[in-house]
Amino acid sequence: MASTTDREEHTDSGPAARTPRRRGPGRIAMAVSVLGELLITAGLVLGLFVVYSLWWTNVLADRKADQEGDKVRDHWATSDEPSGPGALDTKDGIGFLHVPAMDDHEILIKKGTSTGLLNDGVAGYYTDPVKATLPTSDKNGNFSLAAHRDGHGAKFHKIDKLRKGDPIVFETKDKWYVYKVYSILPETSKYNVKVLDPIPKESGRKKAGKYITLTTCTPVFTSRYRYVVWGELERVEKVDGERTPPKELRKG
Repeated sequence: MASTTDREEHTDSGPAARTPRRRGPGRIAMAVSVLGELLITAGLVLGLFVVYSLWWTNVLADRKADQEGDKVRDHWATSDEPSGPGALDTKDGIGFLHVPAMDDHEILIKKGTSTGLLNDGVAGYYTDPVKATLPTSDKNGNFSLAAHRDGHGAKFHKIDKLRKGDPIVFETKDKWYVYKVYSILPETSKYNVKVLDPIPKESGRKKAGKYITLTTCTPVFTSRYRYVVWGELERVEKVDGERTPPKELRKG
């Protein structure tokens, strides 16, 4: 009987013996959880955008530039027209830039410096605000060029590897124009158009000559300032039947 009484006492089903209900997460906890999920999603989207901007645009631009470069070389191989200012200024490109200090991947050069044009993975020569002087014109002046430093081919990504004395070579259908770097401006205002002048006095030159200027954005991944490299023409070599590059571009 005692055991039965004890069992009855312990199995009392009154309100005081019920297990208390567990409360669900509070409103603050729910808000934090939702915010965390949103931040994770935003991070993934941002990461995909960075991959697209810094990698996939390079893939697309390089593919486009290679196709257009092939058109130029095919035209050179099949055309008997003499080169010159008129012959060079085509929609496909005027020639190729070779810069060993930047890994010497040839860079197709086209007319203009608009964002749409540079996005195709090429370099462009200035037509505004200061018009570039093409080397083939036989006139003194400044062959001023621009290209992207990140994304869309990033042809001038390694411009900071250039040092005084390094070669820069411009290749046309029948000539090699060999320049040598003589001055570098690591940072200047993007509104400083004097660096494009026919006589680039900011580079230290005071007299007319045959110059080349490379410009791009700096620091990397921004467009706040401009990085500038100046070179001066050392010599011109005729292209032979086998397109033997000048010694500055020969490896080994």
